[in-house]
Amino acid sequence: MENRMNKKFTSKENEFYPKIIKGQNKKKKNFRNIGLGLKTPPEATKKNFTDKKCPFTGNISIRGRIIRGRVVSTKMNRTVIVRRDYLHWIAKYKRFEKRHKNIPCHCSPCFRIQEGDLVTIGQCRPISKTVRFNVLRLDKNIYKTSQKK
Repeated sequence: MENRMNKKFTSKENEFYPKIIKGQNKKKKNFRNIGLGLKTPPEATKKNFTDKKCPFTGNISIRGRIIRGRVVSTKMNRTVIVRRDYLHWIAKYKRFEKRHKNIPCHCSPCFRIQEGDLVTIGQCRPISKTVRFNVLRLDKNIYKTSQKK
C-alpha cells in the first residue's frame, strides 16, 4: 500500500510550458514552424499563453486537408465553427446545387477571430469528440476592413 502512495504520476504536460533559461529569470517561449508555406503568427512568438492544442506552440501536427471557410460562431471556449460552402453536381439535371458543412475547429489564443472572418484550417488528430481541425491563418478580418471605410 505504501508503494502506491509514494508513486508520482509523471505527465508530459511539462513540455508545453515555457522553459527557464539557465542564468536568467526570463522564460523562453517555445514555438515552431509548422511548414506548408504558413508563417508562425507573431502573437504566438510574443505573447505568454499556454495551449497544448495550438499547432505553433503545442503538440499538434497538421496533416491531411487544408480548407478555407467563413467563421459562423465563436461562442465556445477556444473553438470556432467554420462554414465550408461547395457545389455538388446533379447529373440528372446537369446543374450544380449549393451545399455546406459546418466544421468545428480549435482556435489558438494567438488569433483574434470574430464571426464573419475568412480563415484557413488544417486537419489534425482528433482533439475532442467533434474537433478534428485547427485554425492556421486568419485570411481576411471582416471588422478591420469595414472600420477603414
